[in-house]
Amino acid sequence: MDREQEALLVGRVAKGDRAAFGVLVEQHQRPLSNYARRMLSDVSGADDIVQETFVRLWTRAGSFNSATARLTTWLHNIAHNLCIDSFRRNARLEFTDDEARLESADTGPYADFEAMEKADRVRLALQGLSERQRSALLMCHYQGLSNRDAAKILDVSVEALESLLARGRRRLKEELLSNDES
Repeated sequence: MDREQEALLVGRVAKGDRAAFGVLVEQHQRPLSNYARRMLSDVSGADDIVQETFVRLWTRAGSFNSATARLTTWLHNIAHNLCIDSFRRNARLEFTDDEARLESADTGPYADFEAMEKADRVRLALQGLSERQRSALLMCHYQGLSNRDAAKILDVSVEALESLLARGRRRLKEELLSNDES
């Protein structure tokens, strides 16, 4: 769906159009859910984040400006801020074991075990990153957001985001290599 179509749907949502809202929820629910589940350790907490994100879409659709941001960027920004608020309340961020299982390939028990073990190592290594490095990596790598969009969400310049990504990748690699040696 292009920006113009999304802007039209958001405009309809602002006027109370439930069908338009349903289309946008269907389009954005999975990526937002994946992001929130990766950020938080609590699956139900992640579901609450996604629900609150869509409540804000419903109640604040009139404030969305398609000229300044894509809808996915706007929604991820809302979800990100809600995750950070949750993080600050709970003082922790981590992937869920359920998410690691969902992402493992369905190629047999040994492959599943290896994939879950690898996902666990990555999850633990990501926990060692700063909140901003982790957020940058999750948005760009797992969510597929552009550097420009992720920078907007994190309220940093593209150059600062690229620095966060480089430092995060370097630290993640070091952590994974040190875990392999032990």
